[in-house]
Amino acid sequence: MPDYDYRTQRLYVDHPMTASAEVALDRAQSNYLLNVLRMGEGATVLTFNGRDGEWLARISIVGKKQTQLILDHQTRPQPEANSLTYYFAPLKHARLDYMVQKAVEMGAGHLQPVFTQHTQVNRVNLDRMRANMIEAAEQCGILAIPDLSEPVKLTELLATWSSDWGLIFCDERDDGAQPADILNALPEKPLGLLIGPEGGFSSEERALLRSQTFVTPLPLGPRILRADTAAVAALTLLQSTRGDW
Repeated sequence: MPDYDYRTQRLYVDHPMTASAEVALDRAQSNYLLNVLRMGEGATVLTFNGRDGEWLARISIVGKKQTQLILDHQTRPQPEANSLTYYFAPLKHARLDYMVQKAVEMGAGHLQPVFTQHTQVNRVNLDRMRANMIEAAEQCGILAIPDLSEPVKLTELLATWSSDWGLIFCDERDDGAQPADILNALPEKPLGLLIGPEGGFSSEERALLRSQTFVTPLPLGPRILRADTAAVAALTLLQSTRGDW
């Protein structure tokens, strides 16, 4: 495991990172560093933008409410982006926040909301989801911010699927083989992971999914899991068998 610096404050800034660059912070970030964390002139933070690796930077106060970071040197290079795409039916507020954060922590490279027949919400706040993704990356030493796409309907997702990819479909009604054995037997190709809503997939959706040659049903044990719990369990299985673990 990489030797992360867990003690230095980390901050995401959407700005190109180069040595000696001056990065202006917005008011919220300045307030967080100066007033919430009580950091002052010359204090150091680790900063990243999801593209140029991680950099050590010094705080420079240029006005009462204006702060900038002066980049010193790169502490970690940018890792290769993870191809794993996480497809999920949106949940309500706190559970969705949790699920998005855990997907980032577990190494998903792309997040795609999917509307199903039993999805509890009909709109998603992508800005809130991005904020949760960034917070998770800041807290856990993650340098890559996953891509986030606009929601699609399940039927649209399946109709436009690329044959170059496989799709793992977590089926709460499947009582087949051990999940690790299923994953290990799959051909080598990029994978997506699909988690349904709290009410599960409808009978029609299950039949549609099972009729697709690129879809592999995956059981998650004898207990019914909540959608956010199923996400962590399935991502753990996938990363430990076919991912970067």
